Amino acid sequence: MNLPEDLRYTSDHEWARLEDGRVRMGITDYAQDALGDVVYVQLPEVGSTVESGATFSEIESTKSVSDIYAPVSGTVVEVNDELADAPQRVNEDPYGDGWICVIECNDPGEVERLLDADAYRKLIEG
Repeated sequence: MNLPEDLRYTSDHEWARLEDGRVRMGITDYAQDALGDVVYVQLPEVGSTVESGATFSEIESTKSVSDIYAPVSGTVVEVNDELADAPQRVNEDPYGDGWICVIECNDPGEVERLLDADAYRKLIEG
């Protein structure tokens, strides 16, 4: 299971990377593996406001449909439009080309309150 040490994680299996006061986010390798083949990603709208811990999108796989939760509160400033035509990128590269959106944080300190790699590893290993 791939768990980059430089990312933060939610208990709902999203990852967050702080980039100059903004958070690039997606779902974890664990989540994409549990979902199976991703066939559709509902992207949030640029300009929409999200609340930390609230659902703001969903992802559909051959197995199920799952909600995506915001790791931080803020405004969506960028989305990965490439997922519309290539949702499988979430499976192939969840921490790279499979990112979902970028959120302009209301409080960049929120990222520090997310799980680090060790805490997330303990969560998924039960």
